[in-house]
Amino acid sequence: MKLNDVRDKLERLSADRSLRQSVAIVEAFITSRQKETVVGQPPVLFFNASSRIHRLSINSAISLIASWKIRLEGIPAKYIVCERGMQQCILGTNRWDYLSPPPCDHCMKFSDLLFPQADSIALTLDHAIVRKVAAEVGILSLQELSEWEFQDVPVGELCLPGLRWALRRFHLIEDKGTIFLFRQYLASAASLVERFGKLFDELQPRALVVFNGLMYPEAIARHMAQLKDISVFTHEVGLRPFSAFFSAEHATFRTFDLAHDFQMGFEQQEQLDRYLYDRYDGRSEMAGIQFWPEMSSLSEELKQAMEAYSQTVAIFTNVIFDTSQVHANTIYSDMFAWLEDIKAQILEHPETMFIVRAHPDEDRPGKESQESVADWIRASKLEEWDNVIFLRPSDSTSSYQLIERSKFIMVYNSSIGLEASIMGVPVLCAGRARYTQLPIVFFPRDRAAYAAKFEELLQEEAINHPREFVENARHFLYYELFRSSLDLSEFLEPYPRAKGMVRLRKFDPQRLLNSQALAVISQGILEGESFFYPN
Repeated sequence: MKLNDVRDKLERLSADRSLRQSVAIVEAFITSRQKETVVGQPPVLFFNASSRIHRLSINSAISLIASWKIRLEGIPAKYIVCERGMQQCILGTNRWDYLSPPPCDHCMKFSDLLFPQADSIALTLDHAIVRKVAAEVGILSLQELSEWEFQDVPVGELCLPGLRWALRRFHLIEDKGTIFLFRQYLASAASLVERFGKLFDELQPRALVVFNGLMYPEAIARHMAQLKDISVFTHEVGLRPFSAFFSAEHATFRTFDLAHDFQMGFEQQEQLDRYLYDRYDGRSEMAGIQFWPEMSSLSEELKQAMEAYSQTVAIFTNVIFDTSQVHANTIYSDMFAWLEDIKAQILEHPETMFIVRAHPDEDRPGKESQESVADWIRASKLEEWDNVIFLRPSDSTSSYQLIERSKFIMVYNSSIGLEASIMGVPVLCAGRARYTQLPIVFFPRDRAAYAAKFEELLQEEAINHPREFVENARHFLYYELFRSSLDLSEFLEPYPRAKGMVRLRKFDPQRLLNSQALAVISQGILEGESFFYPN
């Protein structure tokens, strides 16, 4: 065994011991208050099979801490725990070895560490359904698998986002591995349809809380609950470190009404500005990942290249397999269809410098995109054109300095569009983003209108960037950061050498009762209140 492997194993054993102790302390505290539980109350169910395997991720920690708060409110919580309940799961999928089985033993062992046995509900595989589905889908094409239904549930459609995420591509290849995995997902999902249908009928739960809601296990649970008029809440990592978004919709796309008379006071303005200053200097992270440890100024070579043209337009792309793309694809079928249109438009404007920036998450180790903007650039030979510069995912050139030198920027649904609008730079947006709910960017209704707006912005000598866009952008980002990113940092700390993973801090369980963030979460789940901090 290699030295690093030994170190990882020892580190994980130590982390597990610490986690077990922390969980035991909280469970003892909950038990001491058990007399306050209201007898006969229907339970709140928690399910997050796609959030972790053998380490505590931010999302699995969010679910666990939220469940503790619910139980401390006197409401029973039950944990739906996968016990070999799928032929193949999302995190267990090995895209390089599609025959590799999921790591069930590791996952089940970790579940035993997290959840009390008395409150756990085992999710097992219905082998009879699996055999039936395997026979039914065994001859179907990729397109037919995508459209396949089970008991009137659009299982194929619900499995697609997770399959795309697991294979790190949007456009699936009709090869042996993809077909095999898709069939396993469908058979597993059909089993889940049956299991969740019976479980919800039996328990009549008060609510269901799931991670994300788009990975197929949670998507099936959410769909079945909605069919039975059970309230469903989803959660995702928030914009601030160790924070969470909760929503009665998909947490990846939350809607809210910004009060028309909402005004930010001086302290709120300063709070937002401090965050933005840190962002501009590269001091920020998302889900425990800091994309650029260092941010570089524009090189002299890049400045000279830009100065050789009458104007510069920066283009910011997304990760094609990200679950946000489910919501983004409204004007275009996908991001690459948008890029193909842009390619044709670039050809017609040799007077303009176009700088295409790939998303830094495209080549994150272990999560490398198999359908990348870099591959598209290479195939389209766009980088060979004099008026095109491509910045690869690892390029640390400051996006903000690039924005400042651009006449306008183009985005699909990237959050950089929100920040650019705050900076006073016009943004042409091609995909539905959370911030397109408000007038913040130029967001045409269809492809023809998009192409016309692109031409208009290129031709205008001075683009009118409405002040309303800037104010709405600041208000929206403030809400995202400080009203709806629910801060759980008092309970969590980074896991050493495992980005995106966390450990529980040593804390007095009484703080679970006093936490403002947990009060917002419990009131949202139990009372249907908004998942925002109060004013």
